[in-house]
Amino acid sequence: MILPRIRASLLALLLILPAAVPAESIARTWNEELLAAVRLSFPDPPVHARNLFHVSVAIYDAWAAYDPTAVGYFHRETAPAADVAAARHEAISYAAYRVLTHRYTTRRHPITPDANALAAQLNFDTQFTGLGYSIANTSTAGESPAAVGNRVAETLINFTVNDGSNEVGGYKDGTYAPVNDPLILEFLGTTMNDPNRWQPLEFVKQFSQTGKPLDFTIQKFIGSHWGEVWPFALSRELGQTVYHDPGLPPQLEGVGDAEFKAGNVDVIRFSSLLDPSLAPMVDCSPATIGNNTVGTNDGTGYAMNPVTNSPYAANMVNQADFGRILAEYWADGPESETPPGHWNVLANEVADTPGFERRFEGAGPLLDELEWDVKVYFLLNASVHDVAVAIWGCKRAYDFVRPISSVRYMGGLGQSSDPTQPSFHSEGLPLVLDLIEVITAATTQVGGRHRHLGLGAIGKIAIRTWTGEPENPATEFGGVDWILAEEWLPYQRDTFVTPAFAGYISGHSAFSRAAAEILAHMTGSEFFPGGLGTHDIAAGALAFELGPSAPLQLQWATYYDAADQAGISRLYGGIHVPVDDGPSRIVGSKCGIDAWNLSLRYFAGSILNEKPQLTITPLPNFQFRLDWPQHRGLFYKVQRGTDLQTFTDEHPFQRATDEQNSHTIGLPFPSPDQEFYRVLQSE
Repeated sequence: MILPRIRASLLALLLILPAAVPAESIARTWNEELLAAVRLSFPDPPVHARNLFHVSVAIYDAWAAYDPTAVGYFHRETAPAADVAAARHEAISYAAYRVLTHRYTTRRHPITPDANALAAQLNFDTQFTGLGYSIANTSTAGESPAAVGNRVAETLINFTVNDGSNEVGGYKDGTYAPVNDPLILEFLGTTMNDPNRWQPLEFVKQFSQTGKPLDFTIQKFIGSHWGEVWPFALSRELGQTVYHDPGLPPQLEGVGDAEFKAGNVDVIRFSSLLDPSLAPMVDCSPATIGNNTVGTNDGTGYAMNPVTNSPYAANMVNQADFGRILAEYWADGPESETPPGHWNVLANEVADTPGFERRFEGAGPLLDELEWDVKVYFLLNASVHDVAVAIWGCKRAYDFVRPISSVRYMGGLGQSSDPTQPSFHSEGLPLVLDLIEVITAATTQVGGRHRHLGLGAIGKIAIRTWTGEPENPATEFGGVDWILAEEWLPYQRDTFVTPAFAGYISGHSAFSRAAAEILAHMTGSEFFPGGLGTHDIAAGALAFELGPSAPLQLQWATYYDAADQAGISRLYGGIHVPVDDGPSRIVGSKCGIDAWNLSLRYFAGSILNEKPQLTITPLPNFQFRLDWPQHRGLFYKVQRGTDLQTFTDEHPFQRATDEQNSHTIGLPFPSPDQEFYRVLQSE
């Protein structure tokens, strides 16, 4: 059984277990500090995915400095130590502390409100000095573990400052402008210049997903430039702009028009299931849910728990409670560690499971807690970092509309099912009995299903859906009823409504699938320890409204099942349409597997044997093209000189990745007679 920490939005029912939790490794200590800092910060998933990865790299590179086999990622050195365990403890602490301080304070990068940045820094300082280390010791000279840790941090900070994230500019992007004017939430409906493209929302007062007030009322596309941030294991061909490109999403009045409309119907249908007073009891155990093919919801569960060799017991849950809990639990709401960090929490809980054995790929000798944690964090956060690069690159490239805009836009135009019937418009919502209907004079009469909408609504489109956040969420729930399609809201807080970036494709789905791939590979099994992962929810623990009506338990047989549930949760929450979810799971799977395969070469040290060969091709007008084979993993620079001994870094590549494996140069330099070139690893 997985025992999660109490989350602010969903209070867990904790069991008291007699077995002791293993002592916390120093890597775990700093991972917990990192997660605490994320919870205090503005909820920017790409930024936090990058920070999760880079802090994990700092921890790994400091650990690897004292390992005879493993190779560091950003920083590589072999450090001497009489007491390796003590040296690692110190070097990891200095490396992690320096990177955390650099990334989560307002001194350089204002990604957190001032008060929260100060709180984060106080936490870092308290932890660091509590371990017996000196904040004033910033020296990078010598062989002390502190110097090693400081060197690791210095290398990482300097090397990544120009990685495409615009860290020094507060991670902002001035190259993106939405094609649609804002959807003003104070009014009904919306107008759109292009109904296939993302539309920012305009609030009277806007709050972040973590419940913090923001100083602007119109959304700005978060991470619109993130597709060009340096990845870890991603690769793309020359000319490609999107990693693992899923292709164009369905277009309203274009290719995929029927799928576009059906996806919005699906979102409305999910929303119609969120009334606990009307919902049936359903079995939400692994006996009936999960075991999907990647990218689909085609699974029908498992006949047997493979660990216990017994059938999974039924888990009867109110269907509306189940949907609402999924929407809130996986939303990573108030004070959360955001979706990438959520899977760090789950990974820690897996390791804390009584009886869990830390065996790499589920085989071989037991690893100590430190080595296990160091490698899990490196693998997991490399994968979610790559997800952020791939997914946000896709979001920018296709700039796809969110349901809040498309449902309101189509519903405001009319119905698209029957041109012979009233309120027809080719871009309207399809009619579905008992779900999407045209309001008529008859249906507004006493006893009619649309009577409360009034005579002025005749001819408009009504949808049967969740009615919105109640006035007092602590004592009331919105329930389901007929409302105008133009006033539809997703199952979210009124002050949040929808994330501030395009929908296609889903970050939640990809983050979760990538992390699931890592945990399945690392543990040697796709199944949670004991064949069952659980999360207990207390009655009344919901944040958006009253509920759930009774205690319930989320259950997953495998890491993949949990990841798929994260994707489905966004449909219940009205954040995504199905086409955002399925392809994203596939992209996440690729990111996870690629990160796993590349990381193994660092762990084994074999990455250093992979050296590219440079070829030079003469071109017209005294130009030459330099080419080297596609290679992912190491960092390279190209040097040129007048002879085989004298080379300069006048034109080094800060990062030569496999989408940048060609470079054209021209003469003269430094003489028209001869030039020499070489490609080598960046130090």
